[in-house]
Amino acid sequence: MAQTPKPAPILPQQFGGWQLSGTAKTSTDPATADPVNAGALKEYGFTDFASATYTRDDGRKLTVKAARFGDTSGAYGAFTFYKSLPMLVEKIGDQAASLNERILFYRGNILIDAVFQRLSAMSAAELRELADNLPLAGGNTRNLPGLPAYLPTQSYVKNSAKYVLGPETLNKLSSPIPPSMIDFSRGAEVALGTYNTAGGEATLLLISYPTPQIAGDHLRSIQAQTQNAQPNATIFSKRTGPIVVLASGALSQSEAKSLLASVNYDADVTWNENTYTTKKDNLANLLVNVIVLCFIIIGFALVVGVAFGGVRVFAKRFFPDRLFDRAQDVEFISLHLTQERDVAGLAERKSIN
Repeated sequence: MAQTPKPAPILPQQFGGWQLSGTAKTSTDPATADPVNAGALKEYGFTDFASATYTRDDGRKLTVKAARFGDTSGAYGAFTFYKSLPMLVEKIGDQAASLNERILFYRGNILIDAVFQRLSAMSAAELRELADNLPLAGGNTRNLPGLPAYLPTQSYVKNSAKYVLGPETLNKLSSPIPPSMIDFSRGAEVALGTYNTAGGEATLLLISYPTPQIAGDHLRSIQAQTQNAQPNATIFSKRTGPIVVLASGALSQSEAKSLLASVNYDADVTWNENTYTTKKDNLANLLVNVIVLCFIIIGFALVVGVAFGGVRVFAKRFFPDRLFDRAQDVEFISLHLTQERDVAGLAERKSIN
């Protein structure tokens, strides 16, 4: 039986002037990567982990932790989970954020947490080179989740968006409802963000289900459970396609309606057939076929012309004066209009005289 190929090492030996010090530590246990949030990492599809220390000739050190996930959605979700509000946006990898000497970014299905001993003007460029050297998964694993894109941008609190794939992760976040109401066993995905309102901050929670029917059933269940469990709490809700939208916090009814109205599902139909060029779709092949057809028509015309001429020669030789030739010339009827006009003119002149 064929063995599963061993995944490529996550971290390179060197990049951007940094050299690996010793050997990188690796593990497939999420508790090794983060003992406190091991359950969340597992829900994001954690596969393996590597940590290493890099050094430069000037004595500076760089500590790098790398977590690999089953797909880009897992790495993106973990990135949003660890990203904090005070962080600044950076242009490294697919998305990045920084706070002092710490830079967090992901590229493909790999999340990197880098801590510099001392920053320099080239630190960001060095990490971009690291991002380019990461082993990336191929195929559909590079696709980002579509649900976070439905979070409105107006009044959004920067860095507050979170993408959640399981109950343990949601328990660590400020969610208006508990994970039991969402039912992650039905393939639910969650995106939530914080928004500024006139009365303070509000939370917008998006729950995506496989079908609109499942979403409708869970919306009615959530509405019934919230009314029974929290009769004094105000949670505004609606459904758009397969997405259940909940808003809660310090917001008025008009603000809640406006926030809910800004989320509208837009079906994205994807044609998943192969898009390679076939012989029927190839323009060059069409032109070649047109040229070949022209030569065929010309050849057919030549053959028909030679055949017709040959038949006439054959018939004239073996059947003279029978098919194509006549024994005597056939006289044509001639009106002689010119002579009649001359005679008429002469008669007219005589009458005048």
